[in-house]
Amino acid sequence: MQKYWSQIPRKRLYCVVAAVLIGVAAAGGIVWNLKNQPQVVEEELPTARTLVVGAKKEAQSYAYAGEVRGRYESKLAFQVNGKIVKRNVQLGSAVQAGDVLLQIDPKDVQQTVSSMNAQVASAQSQLRLAEKNRERYQRLCQNGAVSQMVYDQYVTAYDAALAAVQQAEAQQAQSGNQMEYTLLRADHAGVVSELTAEIGQVVSAGQPIATVIQNGEREIEISVPENRLAELNQAGTVQVTFWALANRVIEGTVREVAPMADPVTRTFKVRVALNQTPPEVKLGMTASVTVGQGSSQPVLTVPLTAIYQNGSQPGLWVVQAEGTLSLRMVKLGQYGSDSVQVVEGLQPGERIIAAGVHKFREGQRISLGGGTL
Repeated sequence: MQKYWSQIPRKRLYCVVAAVLIGVAAAGGIVWNLKNQPQVVEEELPTARTLVVGAKKEAQSYAYAGEVRGRYESKLAFQVNGKIVKRNVQLGSAVQAGDVLLQIDPKDVQQTVSSMNAQVASAQSQLRLAEKNRERYQRLCQNGAVSQMVYDQYVTAYDAALAAVQQAEAQQAQSGNQMEYTLLRADHAGVVSELTAEIGQVVSAGQPIATVIQNGEREIEISVPENRLAELNQAGTVQVTFWALANRVIEGTVREVAPMADPVTRTFKVRVALNQTPPEVKLGMTASVTVGQGSSQPVLTVPLTAIYQNGSQPGLWVVQAEGTLSLRMVKLGQYGSDSVQVVEGLQPGERIIAAGVHKFREGQRISLGGGTL
């Protein structure tokens, strides 16, 4: 072998070695490039449960919980200050017009009455004296014993005494009224539904003490949110059911809607008059008022799990072309046990994410899965 290599010219040998080295280097470069070239990895799309929303024709109806109340309710209060010394009624007591419900201690008022009586007696005595002086000086004036000016003075004194008597009698009548005001009387026949004071309690004039519901008509009081007032005003009649009276449905009409919302609940008080009041309907019973629209209309219903709450605005993930997600704000309607109606922002036939809504983002692509709702 050594003899063979020695026979090859040195210059040609160098060329062969260089060619071999260049080939080895090229092969190594190709291998290195193949190892470091970025590999294309196919994107794995997440699978989401989706539903195609379909419209159903059904009648819209809303139910509101309420309470049986009286059409006329009187809140009674004393017209004088004092300490309650007697209570003649209990909650639920039936009363007639003029019955005494509670009484205030009349001692202070009695002293005022006695003082007014004394003032009347004094004023009447002064009037009798002024009357006699006027008659006496009238005769003297007629006989020329005194001047007309002197007589006029006694006439004026008589007029002043007469006015003093009238003033004292007016004050006496007022004190008599104060004595009557120590008794809290029922203004109409009815039932006592509320008592806010007990014996021994000091109350002030005008402070509500008792509530009497008058006999007669009964109504249902409900609280309605502001977005349902228009539908309520358009409703001709409503259906009233009672928790304690199974299978008993009574028709009613909306009689009164409060002009302002309650500052705490932000709902409006509504009174529903019953077209008929069966005897078994008692005050304070729990009632349910159902307000329904006359004609059916398409309704879109989605699962509660599909709602994505973005702050105070609810939204839905809508699947666009090629499985791309888009968050759309919607307006919700009536809630069910596990679903809710969508009244604005969604069209029939659109596909939405039905569950796991907080795992997705705007513009994300997904692998479709699910069915039709």
